[in-house]
Parts: sequence; C-alpha cells; structure tokens
Amino acid sequence: MVVRLNLRGEGVTAEGVTVPCALPGEEVAGEAEEGRIAAPRILAPVPDRVRAPCPHFARCGGCTLQHARDGFVASWKTDVVRAALAAHGLEAPVQPILTSPPASRRRAVLSGRRTKSGALVGFHARASDQVVAIPDCRLLHPDLMAALPACADLTALGASRKGELALSLTRSEDGVDLAVAEAKTLDDALRVALADLARRHDLARLAWNGEIVLTRRPPRQAFGRAHVVTPPGAFLQATEDGQAALTAAALEVVADGRRIIDLFAGCGTFTLPLAEAAEVHAAESDAAMLAALDSGWRGATGLKRVTHEVRDLFRNPVRPEELGRFDAAVLDPPRAGAAAQVAQIAASGLSRLAYVSCNPVTFARDAKRLCSAGFRLEWVQVVDQFRWSGHVELAAALRRDHMA
Repeated sequence: MVVRLNLRGEGVTAEGVTVPCALPGEEVAGEAEEGRIAAPRILAPVPDRVRAPCPHFARCGGCTLQHARDGFVASWKTDVVRAALAAHGLEAPVQPILTSPPASRRRAVLSGRRTKSGALVGFHARASDQVVAIPDCRLLHPDLMAALPACADLTALGASRKGELALSLTRSEDGVDLAVAEAKTLDDALRVALADLARRHDLARLAWNGEIVLTRRPPRQAFGRAHVVTPPGAFLQATEDGQAALTAAALEVVADGRRIIDLFAGCGTFTLPLAEAAEVHAAESDAAMLAALDSGWRGATGLKRVTHEVRDLFRNPVRPEELGRFDAAVLDPPRAGAAAQVAQIAASGLSRLAYVSCNPVTFARDAKRLCSAGFRLEWVQVVDQFRWSGHVELAAALRRDHMA
C-alpha cells in the first residue's frame, strides 16, 4: 500500500519502497529492486488517478505526476510547504496555489544522442540514462517544440558517437535561444556548419560549449518595462506565468520601499520591476548576468537608479551595516537556501523581506532563523510553474517591527 509521496512526487510504501506513478492509498504489486518498484502494477486505483494526457508519460522522466488529478497535485504541493514549515514549528496563511498551464514551459534542457539513422532528442527515461523522444510533449511551449528538428540536426552534427549533448532551449521575445554543451570542439568547418544550421532553423542565437556562434536576433526577456538579453543558458523562471506570480508577490511585500536590495539578483527578474518605483541595488555572483541586467536597465525608460555588485553571497553575505541602507530586501537563493545571508539579515535592522524559494525545506529552515530574530511569517504564496513535477516554488512575506 502506498502511504505518501516523496518530494519527487513518487509513491512510497509503509516499508519505504519507492513506487513511481503511484498515489497514496493505492495497492500496488511488482518486484522491488534496491528499494524501488520500477514497473508497478496498480491493483486498486484511487479516485485521484487520471489518464495521463501525454503519450510519453509511461517512459519519459520529464514529468512525474501526470497520473494525478490537478486538484490533488495542487493540494499536495501546498501540503509540502505546510509540512516543511511545521517541521520547524512555523505556520502561516498559505495563499491558493498558482499553477502554470500546460504547454507553457519556456526553458528546458534536453538530451541529444547520435543514432545509426540520425539523432534522438528528448528527456531521459524515468530513473534511466536512456533518451525518450517527445514529439507530442504536453509540457513545453510550442515554440520550443518547433525547435526539436534543430536540436536533432545539431545532435547529428556535433555529438560524438558515444556522447550526449545537453541542449538548453529558452524561448525569448525574438525566437529560440539554444545553448549546446558537452559537444565536439569547435573548428572552422563546424563553426560554418552551425551558423548555417541556425539560419535554416531561424534560431535567435546559438551557443556552443559556452561560446556564442551566431546571434541573428538578440534574445530578449521582459522584466517589467526592461528587456534583457540574458547570457546563453542563464537562469530564467520556467514560465511567464510563474515569473509574473513571483514578481507580483515580491512587489507586494516591499511596496513603498524607497531603497531595496535584491539578493541573488540574477539577470534582474525582480530588480528591474522593482526599479519602476524604487532605487534598487542588485547583488549576484555571476558577472555576465549582472552585465545583462545593467544593459537592460540602461536601455529602459522610466526606471529609477539601479546599482549592482558581483558578490558571492554564500561566502561574503551582505553585512548588517550594509543592509541598514535599505528599506526592504528581496531574497531569491538557489535550492540550498541562504543560511549565511539570512544570519546577516537576522542581525540587521531590516524589517521587510520578500523571500522567493524553489525549495520549501531550506526556506523553512531560513524562515525559522528569521522568526527567531523577530520576523513574522505573514503569508506564503505557493507557485507551481514546474507542472506535473515534484518541484514546489513559493514567495513569502516576512516582517518585523522596525529595529534601530
């Protein structure tokens, strides 16, 4: 009997056996190997089970929860956040989850392998290194789906016979931005062939092993009024809906702040919308992303002053005396959370913080540290932009009375 889902969205029995594609309350059968039933038989399905909309779901590892009713997934992801908070003795009002629609993922990393007949491009199979073709994917935006032939041609051209390409596709305002890694070394002949391929497939930009081969149209992303040409393969919120939801939540928390610091600012997802009403200082460890942010700010109209600094916030967090110059902060760390930076915020006089997280577990840990320093967790907005997966994102409001 499956009793719960793990954080990847897979079923788990009372004995701790992992059962993919199973839901709590279902009776299952199958041979367990190394604590996992790879091909379970569902003996007694629950009412929350539905027919997966994608024909590839049985094999493809791109999604884990297409077999579950949307309402079930929404409730489960909300409960994941509540459970993470409860583990640290915290609770807060949780806003209704905001879920991105199907066919809205604007970035993805696909795998490409050469075959005897050409190339195979897709996601890895579940718990496997095999590649599954995805011609009818229900997850990716149609613009990314239209780029699959380009990915196949790139794989046939640039993959070694036994190697595997990593193909990072990003939808931009100007077309598909494609960055290829783990590929053959560039030489003059390959450079010419790649440029021709980019033109034939109407790619906005093509990068190869970190080097831009051709930019036909600078691939821009809209962050508020600004338009930013992000570096190849740079971090970007997975869907436009997800970006809008997280941005709206962050803006609500820091509204009326005249000077705001954006920590882990990336290419300006939050910095630039914030700059429509406040001066913003952006801190980020990646110099190329900050350069893109700065260029986007300089090219926009009607924005207030934006400054920035290259800074490793894990090793060199912004200190309390520096934070004292700001009315509020936005914090958007990677999955590991921001323990070092949170400790500095806790010791500062900062009274308003918008915390954006892609990991409820590390968020709850950090929120506990902040609440121990006088912050109140006022509300949490759960965002599901990785539809049909176990990933959960959120934005939270943390406030405390002004500290001298």
